[in-house]
Parts: sequence; C-alpha cells; structure tokens
Amino acid sequence: MEVPGSSKKMIATQEEMVEAKVPIPYRDQCAHLLIPLNKCRQAEFYLPWKCEDQRHSYEKCEYELAPQRSSLFLLYLKLPMLDLKVAEAAEIVS
Repeated sequence: MEVPGSSKKMIATQEEMVEAKVPIPYRDQCAHLLIPLNKCRQAEFYLPWKCEDQRHSYEKCEYELAPQRSSLFLLYLKLPMLDLKVAEAAEIVS
C-alpha cells in the first residue's frame, strides 16, 4: 500500500492493525514494528530492558518519518496561500 507523500510503504495491513489493537494515531508506516513491540512488552510485563531491539527499531522508523511529516504539514499550510496568490494573479491577468 502506497502512502502519498512518503518514501516508506505500509507493510502492516488494516486487518493486522485492528487485530493487534493498534491505536488509530499509531497506524502509520511504522505500525509493522509496533505490533511485535507491543507483543513483547505485554509478554515481558513492560520491563524496559527486555524489548530494547524492537523499541529501537520502532523509534528509528518514527524518527525517519518525522521530517516527511513536518514537510507535508508545511505544504498543507501553504496550499491556501498559494491558491490565493493564483487567484490574485488570474484577476490581474484578465
């Protein structure tokens, strides 16, 4: 599944995320890493030193997605301003 504006693909399917009870805000391109991390956390009673490898992989994935998210957010903020400029330019030309 391709996510618009992102270089990473969705690996976990919607059904897998629902089955694993992944909260909606966390259903992103890193959800395939969050599912085994949460299983490990539950199996190890959330001991912080038990699931370090899975946690590091998940946090690295989220860290790599952060610049893409912020650039997309800025683009969405600029879109209304760009539309106004295009409309103003169209009025000036005609």
